[in-house]
Amino acid sequence: MAQGDMVEREPSGMAVGFTFFAAVMMWWIGFFHAIDGLVAIFNDKVFLPTPNYIFKFDLTTWGWIHLVAGIVVFIAAFGVLTGAVWGRIVGVMVALISAIISFAFVPYYPVWSLIIVGVDIVVIWALTVHGRDISSV
Repeated sequence: MAQGDMVEREPSGMAVGFTFFAAVMMWWIGFFHAIDGLVAIFNDKVFLPTPNYIFKFDLTTWGWIHLVAGIVVFIAAFGVLTGAVWGRIVGVMVALISAIISFAFVPYYPVWSLIIVGVDIVVIWALTVHGRDISSV
């Protein structure tokens, strides 16, 4: 083998599984962001507003933020499944934005927001560590 030759390697099933898991979790995160958004838009009395919070918006505004974020995360999951580099980059960026939005929403819906932040972190990990392997399938 000459210097500089690339060795073809079989993608790990676990790596492909983690990437597929990341895409499925992005679909669910998008779905739940959208549900949170619709609830806040149509019945903002469901969430309890927190006084003196730095990210204090009207709950209807939070609803629109969640609805738009949910749609974007859901669509970005399809890019992840293509295995293209742009899909992974967009997936990581969208998961990061989703985590930031959920973290800012913690005072309104703490447990669920922290669960979404945790899942977003797992998605970012899966796409950055194992994302390239899905393009080999």
